[in-house]
Amino acid sequence: MISGALLVNKEVGLTSRDEVNKVSKLFGEKKVGHIGTLDPFADGLLIMLFGRATKIVPFLEDLDKTYIATLKLGIKTDTADKDGQIIETKNVPLLSIDNIKSVLASFKGIQTQIPPRYSALKVDGKRAYDLARENVDFKLQERQIEIHDIQFLSQVSKDEFIFMVRVSKGTYIRTLGEDIAVKLGTVGYLSALTRVAIGPFTLENAHKVQDCKLQDLISAEKMLESYPTIVVEKDIAKKALNGMRLTFNNVSDKLIVIKDQDGLIAMYEKQQQNVYRCKRGLR
Repeated sequence: MISGALLVNKEVGLTSRDEVNKVSKLFGEKKVGHIGTLDPFADGLLIMLFGRATKIVPFLEDLDKTYIATLKLGIKTDTADKDGQIIETKNVPLLSIDNIKSVLASFKGIQTQIPPRYSALKVDGKRAYDLARENVDFKLQERQIEIHDIQFLSQVSKDEFIFMVRVSKGTYIRTLGEDIAVKLGTVGYLSALTRVAIGPFTLENAHKVQDCKLQDLISAEKMLESYPTIVVEKDIAKKALNGMRLTFNNVSDKLIVIKDQDGLIAMYEKQQQNVYRCKRGLR
């Protein structure tokens, strides 16, 4: 069985699942998962995990994500991207680059966001995008997100510009684009979207599916390097292998990686004071 992670450069026009299926067929491995779904109109970094490495999916999902987005003003679509149907048009006010930069900066920080109707979220067991296509009336719950950084990059035309944004888990850039357009006094949709990073992993180190090779696989241990790691000796290692609670003095991190001389053992989560409980066994 193959085990490890692969950094894939997803192509425009394909779903994330399409790319997973192609890689699964390429390597002959059925157990494949991925981090952070990208819409068909978007491209960029997609992290895929194979075999036993799929156990670390929840811990990579929490990593910040960075995007380069192009926002088209004056037109609103039902999907908030270029693949949707036009549902509204509105004049675009005369905007200076300083105006745009000021509005972008106002989005930085913790806030709430309502996910788009065309999303993979489930409502009563059905995907939201399926309900939207069926014209079913439903509501999605507001969620807390954080915009860590947002910067103007360049102006394509008087009604289209490119910006960079680094966000927390669960942030929809399509919705952010619509909200930016409203604050600029008009409507808008994303005409392009590229994910350039997930945590410390970047697009420049990713490969198109057809160029992927087994030697490109990254170990689960390396994928978790952004988390604090504690190397333990035999007695503690045995407890960790059995999922027992562990006590660590002078450790304050919420999540930690436990390993021994043979590699990863488990992810542990702080429970109280210096006591940690096993969150997920990794061996």
